[in-house]
Amino acid sequence: MKSLQTEFAAHIRNPDKNQRPDGIEDRRMAIYRDLFYSNIQGFIENGFPVLRSLYSDGDWHALVRHFISDYRCASPYFLKISEEFLAFLSSEVYQPTPADPPFMRELAHYEWVELALSVAPDPQADAHIDTNGDLMASPPLLSPLAWNLSYQWPVERISASYQPEKPPETPTHIVVYRDRRDRVRFVSITPVTAALLQLMDAHPQATGRELCEAIAEHLGQDPEHLKQAGEQALESLREKGIILGAKVR
Repeated sequence: MKSLQTEFAAHIRNPDKNQRPDGIEDRRMAIYRDLFYSNIQGFIENGFPVLRSLYSDGDWHALVRHFISDYRCASPYFLKISEEFLAFLSSEVYQPTPADPPFMRELAHYEWVELALSVAPDPQADAHIDTNGDLMASPPLLSPLAWNLSYQWPVERISASYQPEKPPETPTHIVVYRDRRDRVRFVSITPVTAALLQLMDAHPQATGRELCEAIAEHLGQDPEHLKQAGEQALESLREKGIILGAKVR
């Protein structure tokens, strides 16, 4: 029985390389082959629509078949298929082909983030937060449903009609977050705001003022000027729900 199951699974994963088990009609096997492939391909296509648009039908289906045939997923859940596909693209199993755009992995990650945040569990309420507190005098609390991301490629602009051949000199900084209505939002941010969020995550007990002073020292800028800009940035992030409020010490 185990041998039959192994042959059955190998065949539906890659029917071109693995013969169907003896004693099973091809007509019956075709039902399993088609359902298996179409379901997984559909999840991947829906999860990575921009990436899909950059491939011909033949190249795309070869990519999906490679994933199904050669990559060993760590999770059996359909919601994890996009995450497993992303891991496949960065694994040793997958070697880039001429059909792959140079920004493939970054674009795939950017598209995956939306699904990942949409199904992420709600954070537990924290009683030690003042949602209207002074963000400069207290440590700001970053939402666990806000991801501070940086890409070498302008992933938010890439489409079938815009495919850059080399990355720009300036990286792309984006915060992807789930708002109070459970909608996933994308917002472009400046390098300074990206640095502010990174410091906030690395030093969770630092006040907004201390964070701004650290950035001003690193950049060699006037601390007072940067504090004003930093306070405005923090308030804007709070309005969006990226910052939940000020921690109560």
